[in-house]
Amino acid sequence: MAFLSGEWFPTLSLGVRLNYARVEQESFGNTDGVRLMNRIRVKICCISSIDEAAMAIDAGADALGLVGEMPSGPGVIEDGLVRAIAEFVPPPVSTVLLTSRRRADAIADHVSDCGTSAVQIVRHVNPSEYPALIKSLPSVKRIQVIHVEDETALELLERYEPFVHAFLLDSGRPAAARVELGGTGRTHNWEISAEFVRRSQKPVFLAGGLRPGNVAEAIERVRPFGVDLCSGVRTLGKLDQVKLERFMNAVRQVWREGLHAPTL
Repeated sequence: MAFLSGEWFPTLSLGVRLNYARVEQESFGNTDGVRLMNRIRVKICCISSIDEAAMAIDAGADALGLVGEMPSGPGVIEDGLVRAIAEFVPPPVSTVLLTSRRRADAIADHVSDCGTSAVQIVRHVNPSEYPALIKSLPSVKRIQVIHVEDETALELLERYEPFVHAFLLDSGRPAAARVELGGTGRTHNWEISAEFVRRSQKPVFLAGGLRPGNVAEAIERVRPFGVDLCSGVRTLGKLDQVKLERFMNAVRQVWREGLHAPTL
């Protein structure tokens, strides 16, 4: 299934989504359409080389996160390397640029320079920037990060929902003296995240402190559309194949047991 690309995210009504799931079912020869719809998507972030991209793809990642310039946090790479990785990655795997830029023109320039299929906006930007961004990059999928510090995160749902294809719930502290916009390795209050998922009409990804040992519990408690992680599958900053395989197996086990029912 195309992740953050193709026909999935522009379909808004449940009926259309079910029809798309039936098409996907026929394409994959799977007679259990409900289980296919319920598959958790996985985005591996902080990809720093073509070798890491290949490892993540081989493990079954649906999307790769490529970190642009940030005020803090791991995984930052040069825009030229982002573009090289984006050009290497085959469809249907999506490439997602993480940008800390705030203005529509600056975000559009960043995405155009990097050539990714999606952009993850890691700041709580002014929603008034979105119409210009959509006009500049109509085919690029837009993911808005929500930093879950407390219940006020729920107030941001209505603010951004008309403009994005998906949300990503993370554990940053954008207003702290030392700004954190992701890659913290910390979990946050999953009860708030679960409520966000229940209220959202758009797919929601869960990030923040996920690792092989806690991802099953996170999925069960939050019921996200997908999960995202960086440090949880790394050793000394490098993508660790053993940890990555353990993480993917843990996610697949939840799906195989039929315990996941994401809010669509």
